[in-house]
This record gives sequence, structure tokens and C-alpha cells, in this order.
Amino acid sequence: MRPTDVEGRPEGPGLTIFLFTIGSIALALPWLSGVVTIPWDAKAHFYPQIEFLAKSLHAGESPFWNPYIFAGSPQIADPQSQIFSPPYLLLAWLDPAPSFVAVDAVTFAMLWVGGVAVAMFCLDRGWHPAGAIVAAFAFANGGSAAWRVQHTGEVVSYAWFGITLFLLARALDRRSYLYAIAAGVTAACMVLGRDQIAYLCALILAGYGIWWIFSGAERWARLRSATGPLAVASLVGLALIAVPLALTIALAEQSNRTEIGYEGAANGSLPPPSFLTFIVANLFGTDGPMKDYWGPPSSQIWGPNQIALARNMADVYAGALPFAAVVTYGVLRGHLLAREIRFFTIALVAMTLYALGDFTPFFKLAWRLPGMDLFRRPADATFPIGALFAIVGGYCVHRVISQEGGFHRTRSAIGAAAVILLIGLCALVAYDKGRLEQAMSALQLAAILFVAAGLVMGFGARLSRHNPAVLMFVVAIVLIIDLGVSNGPNESTALPPQAYDVLKPDTKNETIALLHQRISDNAGPDRRDRVELGAVGFEWPNAGMVHRIDHWLGYNPIVGRDFQRATGAIDHIAIPEQRKFAPLFPGYRSTMADLLGLRWVATGVPAEQLDKTFKPGDLTQIARTADAYVYENPRAMPRVWLANESRKANFDEMIASGVWPEVDYRRTVLLENPPAAEPQRAPGTAQFESYQNTRIVVDADSPEGGYVVLSDVWHPWWVATVDGEPAEILKANVLFRAVAVPPGRHKVEFRFRPLSGLWRQMRERL
Repeated sequence: MRPTDVEGRPEGPGLTIFLFTIGSIALALPWLSGVVTIPWDAKAHFYPQIEFLAKSLHAGESPFWNPYIFAGSPQIADPQSQIFSPPYLLLAWLDPAPSFVAVDAVTFAMLWVGGVAVAMFCLDRGWHPAGAIVAAFAFANGGSAAWRVQHTGEVVSYAWFGITLFLLARALDRRSYLYAIAAGVTAACMVLGRDQIAYLCALILAGYGIWWIFSGAERWARLRSATGPLAVASLVGLALIAVPLALTIALAEQSNRTEIGYEGAANGSLPPPSFLTFIVANLFGTDGPMKDYWGPPSSQIWGPNQIALARNMADVYAGALPFAAVVTYGVLRGHLLAREIRFFTIALVAMTLYALGDFTPFFKLAWRLPGMDLFRRPADATFPIGALFAIVGGYCVHRVISQEGGFHRTRSAIGAAAVILLIGLCALVAYDKGRLEQAMSALQLAAILFVAAGLVMGFGARLSRHNPAVLMFVVAIVLIIDLGVSNGPNESTALPPQAYDVLKPDTKNETIALLHQRISDNAGPDRRDRVELGAVGFEWPNAGMVHRIDHWLGYNPIVGRDFQRATGAIDHIAIPEQRKFAPLFPGYRSTMADLLGLRWVATGVPAEQLDKTFKPGDLTQIARTADAYVYENPRAMPRVWLANESRKANFDEMIASGVWPEVDYRRTVLLENPPAAEPQRAPGTAQFESYQNTRIVVDADSPEGGYVVLSDVWHPWWVATVDGEPAEILKANVLFRAVAVPPGRHKVEFRFRPLSGLWRQMRERL
């Protein structure tokens, strides 16, 4: 046994971190062993981003532009690209083809580091190590950190919050500029997640700094002490986030998500019954088949509503021990209002009210804060709720274990009665909804876990005085069993890796193999065929990033506004209902499909079920694989060609009307401001010399001059040169790019220059 201090506590953080590490490995083992993988967004959205990043780096290419989704996308400005996420950037730099296990391991490693930081924060406050280990486990393995681990970006932002809180507290407590710099760096890493979790956690950290200054008796002294570290942390953080944040803001202004309306955000409110899962983890059957789920916002059970949330968003369980301690010693005895924990209690209440969204008036007030209208789901506040509850729960366990006199029968009996009543409330709700029989096993498990928690609270103080190391082991084992059983692998958090086989770089999927073969057979110096993977499955839309297939659609919450208006593309294409067409792209037989170079179409259902205008001959079916119907569009145009004349067109009017001018688009390019008069020119040719993510070189032979037309989406951060001399990139054919060339042979080079492009945009505004 380790030596102890006078209060019967193990000295130093060693045992706390050791036990938390062993427990973290045990809880993550199903994923780390490869038996299961973190599913849904973690694979369908984030894994391809990381795979693209890794392949680009190891191929010597810049990852700043992504040609494999939405006809080209500014990856550097995408909040979910992981380019500015140090752990995933490091993984991509080290491994040219990160495996599912490797990517999942980074996610769990970040949660572990965040948990260690929270434990250290608790120990720095002088709390009992038992409270620190409870806080660490609840932070890393409770609430949304467990039930929503598939939201990779949000999980990482959440982990950075725990780390930053610890460093910021040390910077303030010790007036340390070194810790202040570290806090500024980690806060920047958190904010660079550019998600709602980062935003809310940044508000909490700012609130903590203010609370630290004004919570003591010598406020002016504390203000003077805090000014330097806070200024340093802020300057470091702002310096690191300024450019990426500016890039993302510029992207948002050009996208379909310039802001989220109040009604749209209110639809992401967390129904109040969701908080019953604090008491009984699987009360609503979240970890079972979808047909058995009966929790909110299910309209069949709870009545008609506009709430749009995934079922796992309603689970916030963080363990019976912290919950019982909060109820018994926090609420009933008033310890939640103690000065040392008061800030976290207030912040927890505020985040809870925010998560409830339109169910309380608080959300309307919070909506007025700058930046709130950028986010669509107040229910995402369950992440900071989990972090704050972990700290509050750890504090209450600390008070339980540190009490003098040990077990207090009367108060403990009242606390036990309160917990029993809460479990009874859950049973009553299940009975009222006709689901008591289904919920019975979850209720019984909760009762057993709360009995174990009660025993720890009842005898913890005595055991701490006699054998504190044994108490730590007992607490750790209780938490590991509790969180392993209650928050363990389920349909929302763990699926067989085979479910995402199509996303593996070495997949043998016949549809992917067929598309690769057809693209290769049809290759030419001017061609780079585009593909549509339509309604094949949730995991398919971003497969192009993994397999270097130019999918003209994709899966990303951010889509270019003009691109969406012109093509009908939305943020996902997993099911038939998500395949939208637009007036300018009314069906597969259309000018837009041809100009996109959409040659191959793989659909999970027959094409006529997606395209209501479909007629025989619009596409030619070439195969029926296990996954898809595969078609060819023989009219698809090359990726680059030379047009020898231009014609004026109003692109906004075309998008609204859906009317294309009757011209030969191999010879004529549409421009918004073409030259007043152009002579008849002889035809020419254009072909690729090289095509990379951010650098495209075209050899053009233009006997009498013309336009090199490239059917990659136009974006203001691209620049061009003709024979080394700057040339303007014209927006052509509604969405694409064109560069005018004089008579003769020329080398036209396109380069993606996001920083200079952003600077140019900022100067134009000023």
C-alpha cells in the first residue's frame, strides 16, 4: 500500500491515474481489439476525412482542397476535416492508411487524457482521490462521451475542454505563465473543432476565469494576479485560431449554413424526460433494436412533436455513484452551493436549461448571444453537461468520503429513499407509456448499481481511514462494472467493422472495384470521370475520399450555397429521399449532369425511383452488384476542354428557371460578363499535364484563342496563370471555371491559395 497523508489519502496522483488508466483500457477494449468499431458518423464522415488527410500527406500533396466530394470543396476551411486537430493530424502524418482501430484509439486516448486532466483538477482542489477518480470516469465514460462517441469532432472538443480547464486553473492558482501558454494552446485546439461543444465550453471557461477572480475575499488582488496569465492565454489562443476561424467563417458565408434559424434550432431541443437516463441508463431501450426504442422524441409514444434528434442523444447516464452522491450529499444537504463547487453547479444548471431548448424560456435569451445562431441543436449541450456533472459528482463523492463520523444513518436513509423514489418515477413513466415490462431489466440493473453505490458511500469514509488504497480499488471496480454494463458497446456506439468494409482502403467490394475498372478503361488526357453513389447506404457518400473516386455528392453538413441551388445537392445521400434534384439539374438526362462529367451512377434502388423524370435510355445499366444498380451516362463531357466562343448568361436567373441556352457546350462557354464581340475561332484542345488536390496543370492548344474550361467548382481562393503570367478565373457554366487563352500553345496552371484568397476577400470588403 502507498504511504498516505494524515487524512488517510494516498499521496500524489499516481494511484488515481493508474486505476483510471487500467479502467479506461478495460472499457475501451472492445474497440481497441477490433471486435467492434465506433460507427455512424465516426466512420461514414470522419474516417474518410482522416484517410484523405493521411493519403494526401504521404503522397506529397496538400490536403487543403478536396476534389472527391461536391465537385471540389475547401477542406482547409471545413471544421470537420481534422486538418487542425493535432491528434488526428499526427496519426495521418505517421500512418499513410490509418485503420479503424487506430482512429478509434485516438478518440479513446483523447478521452483518457481529458479524464486525467479532470482528475488532476480535482486533486489540485484538495479533494479526496476517490472523488477525483469518480470525476475522471464520469467525464471520459459517462453521458454523451459514451453514448455519442461516434461524433468524433465533438468528442475531441469535449476532451480538450477537460485539459484546458485543468491548465487554466493551474495558471490562475499559481500565477503561472507557462500554464497560461499551455491553456491558450489547448483552448485553441478546442475552438478549432469549430463545433457547438467548443463554443459552449469556451463560454464555461470564460465564466470560470471570471468566477475565479470574484469568488475570493481579496478580489482586487486576485484580479491583478489573474490579468497576466489570462491575457497570455487569450493572446496565444487567438493567435492560433485566427486564420482557421476566419477561413471557416468565410466558408460559412458561401454555404448553405450562414446561420440556423430559431425554429430550426428549437427542433433540436432535448425533451425533459431524457434526463431520466441519469437514473436508469437504458430506460428507453436505446441500446437495442430501433423498433424497441420508446424514449423521446418518439411521436408514437410521446405524441406529435417537431423534435429531430437521434435516440442516443437522450442518454446522459454517468454512473450510479456520482448520481447518488449528488442527490444525497449535494442536493439534500446543500453541498452543491458550497463556494468551491458553486460555479460548476450554476454552469450545470445553465447548460441543462440550454439543452432543453424551446422547452424553457432560457433558450430564447441564450439565442441572443453572438454566435448562437451558427448551431442547430441545443441538445448538444449534453456534452458540457456531462463534464460539469462529472466534476460536481466527484466533489460530492469527495464530501462523502471525507466526512468525519463516517456513516450517518438518518441522512443516508433519506438519501436512499430519494434514490428509490427516483427509480420509482422511472418505473411509473414506463408504466404510463405501456413499456414497464420492457424497462424492467434496466430498472433492476439500476437498483443493483445504486445498492453498490450506497455501500461505497456508507462505508467509504471508514475504509478510507483504514485502507485508502483499497477504497480506491473498490471505487474503480464499481465504476468500471457500472459504466461497462450501462454505457457499454451498443448499436449507437459499436458495430462490427464489417459493416463499414466499403470504407477500408483494401476493400474487395465489387461495386468499388467495378467503378475503378470503368474509370480506368474510360481514362483519357482530358477526362476525370465523376461518379454518383446515390442511396446505397449511410457509409457510402464519403467513400470517394478513401478510394480516390470523384463523387460529385458527399456527406458534409456544409455545402456550397450556389452548388446546392444549382444541383439540388444536400448534406447527405444515404437514402432515396435524400437524392434531390433542382430546376437546373432536373434529372440524370440533363445539361448539368453532362457538364459535371457524371459518367457513372451507382444507386441503391433503380434510377427511376430517384429520378421521377427518368425515361428509358437516359442512362445505360451496365451491372447489378450486391450493393447497387450501376449505370453509365454516355453523354458525360470531359473534365477539361477548350471552348472557342463565349455567350452571356445570367446564372441566378438560370438557377431559378432551370433553362439552359441551346448551345454546343463543347464549343461555347457561358459567362456572366463575356467580351462584347468575339470572332469565329478555330477549335482547339486541352488536356491535363497533371492533376493534384491543389495544383492542376493543363496543356492547351488554341490556334486562334479561346477558353480553357475546367468543370471543377469555381471558388474565389483558386488562382490561375497562363505561361506563368496571372490570369483571371472566370465563373463558367453557372458553377465551373474558365480561363481565357490567346492563340497558340499554352500551359494553364490552377493553384489553390486559401490564405491569399481570404486576404483578398477581406480587403475587398474593406
